[in-house]
Amino acid sequence: MQNGVNLIHSLKPGEMKRLNIISLSFAASLLLLTSCREKDPGLKDYFAGDFLIGTAMGAGQVMDRDPRAKPFIIKNFNSITAENAMKWERIHPRQGVYDFSVADSTVAFALRNNMTMIGHVLVWHSQTPNWVFTDSLGKPLTRDALLERMRDHIFTVVGHFRGKVKGWDVVNEAVDEDGSLRKSKWLEIIGEDYIEKAFQYAHEADPDAQLYYNDYNNELPAKREGNVRIIKLLQKDGVKIDGVGIQGHWHLDEPSLTDIDESLSVYASLGLRIVITEMEINVLPTPPEVYGADVQQQAKYLESLNPYKNGCPDSIQTKLAVRYSDVFRIFMKHKKDIDRVTFWGINDGYSWKNNWPIFGRTNYPLLFDRDYQPKPAYYAVIKTAKE
Repeated sequence: MQNGVNLIHSLKPGEMKRLNIISLSFAASLLLLTSCREKDPGLKDYFAGDFLIGTAMGAGQVMDRDPRAKPFIIKNFNSITAENAMKWERIHPRQGVYDFSVADSTVAFALRNNMTMIGHVLVWHSQTPNWVFTDSLGKPLTRDALLERMRDHIFTVVGHFRGKVKGWDVVNEAVDEDGSLRKSKWLEIIGEDYIEKAFQYAHEADPDAQLYYNDYNNELPAKREGNVRIIKLLQKDGVKIDGVGIQGHWHLDEPSLTDIDESLSVYASLGLRIVITEMEINVLPTPPEVYGADVQQQAKYLESLNPYKNGCPDSIQTKLAVRYSDVFRIFMKHKKDIDRVTFWGINDGYSWKNNWPIFGRTNYPLLFDRDYQPKPAYYAVIKTAKE
């Protein structure tokens, strides 16, 4: 370093001037390079004017455990859904005790980066502590007591984020595969109108928030009919509902493209906005005893059900790309009715499908690999935006 200083002091005025010019040119080049890199389009940019492109954001990403995550999210997504931080078991783990720490950090990140923040989820049969449904003696609550507990939770959580969270998954997965209402504690204790009450409370807590009913497999005819029945009852009773969430936990060969296409038309005909809320495409074999996306299901690990633990074969990458391309062409066909497409994870390494419905598998369901690199499916998807 001392030799460099001596060299600078020994330069003549003309030489110093040329050095300054070179330095300025180098600095300008760096700024231009940085600017170009910043202007490299992210995934969201290809669909600007069509619909938002979102991702689920987990606690590890929020708390900077992976330094690559946040810059990657900022570049590629313009909507954030709290993956777990707003679920009842995390945000309200014990009676009278709320923990907003991770949720607050998630919302702050989204707002700081001009992203649309989505709240997930207010009323769900899963990941809700048992104490919610029982009194101090462990006995089931009465209808009125559970309604009051639901109201208190919704008013506290939605009220806490009022004006910051754009939309809420108010009720999640209330319909069974045959279209009937799921047998849950909410249904058992309160009755069918628990869904209506949840939407009423959410609207009262934040009149400006968008309110969604969210479900998986609701593109399949029987379950779709159950979803439509709920929506029409809410609309008949004058209850605010803005949209339906189609989770999109799909596979390489199902559901059929026809079912997806028809479902988007059906839901749009009800005057609702459509949001694809938790999308990924599973590439691994599904155990025969597992159906849908109920997180309470778990199957036994078998090597035959984890065939790609050393890498995803090119043939599967190609199938995934074709499948994503086909699905996004349908989305683009219905873009006037779709507000958002959210992926459930930022890359393959963060997908819940690595541990569900079988723990410890290696799945490849998203557009980016474990090193944050775009896969063939990514290029297939962005191509649909240009067609």
